[in-house]
Amino acid sequence: MPAPALPPLAVAVAQPACFPSGRPGTVAANAERHAAAVREAGAATRLVVFPEFSLTGYDLAAPVIDPSDERLAPLVAACAETGATALVGAPVAGADAREHIGTLAVTGAGASVVCRKTNLYGREPGRFSPADAPAVLELDGRRLGLAICADAADPGHAERLVALGADVYVASTLYGAGAESLATKAARYPARAADNGVWVVLATSAGPSGEYGATSGGSGVWAPDGTEVVRAGTAPGEVLTAVLG
Repeated sequence: MPAPALPPLAVAVAQPACFPSGRPGTVAANAERHAAAVREAGAATRLVVFPEFSLTGYDLAAPVIDPSDERLAPLVAACAETGATALVGAPVAGADAREHIGTLAVTGAGASVVCRKTNLYGREPGRFSPADAPAVLELDGRRLGLAICADAADPGHAERLVALGADVYVASTLYGAGAESLATKAARYPARAADNGVWVVLATSAGPSGEYGATSGGSGVWAPDGTEVVRAGTAPGEVLTAVLG
């Protein structure tokens, strides 16, 4: 007997310009830009995905963001107006005084931490701890397997999430600018889709972000056979939408 059809899900990938990290007002300014992107995605869009460290920029010294932080209020309001869930990136607190690179889910009711990065990269282990377990978020009858940047470099990460019932692999990432990064993305995300038979949704940074003077852009969506559905360019500010069947 065939598996029941999954409900369609309207998604958006956003790569907003990132207000410079380390300056007064960084998080508040980035939250406003996130709110504008959610509104641009439109009321029909149920999920808006943002890059890794999207609220702070890639700043390994940035303070953790508490889900109750009042600076997130404009984004909460935008999600309330549109009915969307926004996945945003920031340093977050964990158990036993540990800190993590995380993803917060923001809705009209507020924010919560829904994912912590498993595969740390470069200097990240000097401050952050890896996740204890992979993260799946349920939305409108779909199971979203969540990844943060280097998680997606590990084929086994996607496989573990699919084994947990994920039918969409959602990655929030940041890559440096240049041909090598573009080539990596061009190969990696269609492969994650086709190898696992799931939709892949990628939000990645464009323009400067914290310690990176330039990042690659190229956010996109791929169908379960690896076919590219939409892909952004290299400039910041794009918001692209797609419907996952």
